[in-house]
Amino acid sequence: MAIKDLFQNFLYKIKTRKTKKDIIVLDKLKYYAFYVFTLILLFIFYTYFSDKIKSKYQFNKTALEEVTSSNEFSNLKNYFTNKLKSPYLHQDYIIKNNDSVEAILKKYLIKSDEIKEIVNKLKEKKLSNIYSGREFSIVFKQEENSEENSLINAFYPISNTLSIEIKRNKDSFIIKENILQLYKKEVVVESFIENNLYASATNVNIEPNIIVEFARIYGFEIDFQRDIREGDRFEILYEKFVDDNGVVRDTGKIIYASMNVSGKELNLYNFKIKNDSGFYDLEGKSIVKSLMKTPINGARLSSSFGNRKHPILGYTKLHTGTDFAAPTGTPIMASGSGTVTRARWCGGGGNCIKIKHNSTYQTIYAHMKNFAKGVREGKKVRQGQTIGYVGSTGMSTGPHLHYEVLVNGKKVNSQKLNLPSGKILKGEERKNFEIERIKIDLKIDGLRTKN
Repeated sequence: MAIKDLFQNFLYKIKTRKTKKDIIVLDKLKYYAFYVFTLILLFIFYTYFSDKIKSKYQFNKTALEEVTSSNEFSNLKNYFTNKLKSPYLHQDYIIKNNDSVEAILKKYLIKSDEIKEIVNKLKEKKLSNIYSGREFSIVFKQEENSEENSLINAFYPISNTLSIEIKRNKDSFIIKENILQLYKKEVVVESFIENNLYASATNVNIEPNIIVEFARIYGFEIDFQRDIREGDRFEILYEKFVDDNGVVRDTGKIIYASMNVSGKELNLYNFKIKNDSGFYDLEGKSIVKSLMKTPINGARLSSSFGNRKHPILGYTKLHTGTDFAAPTGTPIMASGSGTVTRARWCGGGGNCIKIKHNSTYQTIYAHMKNFAKGVREGKKVRQGQTIGYVGSTGMSTGPHLHYEVLVNGKKVNSQKLNLPSGKILKGEERKNFEIERIKIDLKIDGLRTKN
């Protein structure tokens, strides 16, 4: 018997009852029965059509995959991609040692006539120099049916405040100098030395070139490899140059420097006499001496002056200099200003340099890897200038600097040499120095309070 017949039979039996209560129950049963019946119909429709939709989707997906994987579709895609692809390319290149603008443009296959015009215009403006480590940004156009490209724009900095822009103007090029507006800011930084000066200074965000200059200033009095102890203190007042966003773009001079080493404090003030600036202590005495105590930073004294067993020859002989062990390539400074009298191969000494400082003092630097650019015989060098780099040339067992000092032609122990004191300010110069020193002290107090 069908569900419908059972349901009607049930209703007939109930209708034979004549009570009012039975009629109300009957109406409710009719309502609930209709609700359940509707839900059953909806479920049947949902199941049927969802299977149909799923089958249709699977069919369309399979058809789409067949179309997109076909050769015809790939050819059509490549056609539109090539049509929409821009002929302009932008590249950023990090300038390397011995690079030039000409070499970089050739690297990107820029037309030879364009390169020639650009190089000539840079030479006219004396802007040919570029520096390694900086970014050279270039935009060029790939020409159809040609292996060469056309330059659109090039940009590169030549200092922290000056950048060069090469810009196409129709069939020619414009060379533009962009000068960055900077603002001078004086800062005072103080810290204790935990391990070494360089690491401690970088921890308080002092720029590397300021650290190097600071070490050079004190190089006449302090041996940074042997005199420094953990807990020693330093303080520097120096100039920074920042842009509109407060980003440090360059640094200026050190105005004041202080070192407290092994309980001894040495305060130095930058003071200018005519056109010559120097550092003077509280007594008005210049820190500068005829020779620096050590001509190399970050080195270890590996062999002192005196008799020793030669590491290669095997017999005892006088070691006429002081050896400083350091990594290959470490910069070597001229310990005093003077004239280079030798810059060549010196047999057992390998690559060596000899400098005559005056009628009394001469210095020798041996086993060098190579010489610094521009250093040659007859050339004048200044105190603290890099003249070469640590190596192991000649009769050497490892990278180090062999350093000799000659006094009146005789080789002496550089570490025990009593060097003459620097200039002592007197009269009007001393009076002006005291005024400048007081100004600097007041400035430092004000900056300390602000910090």
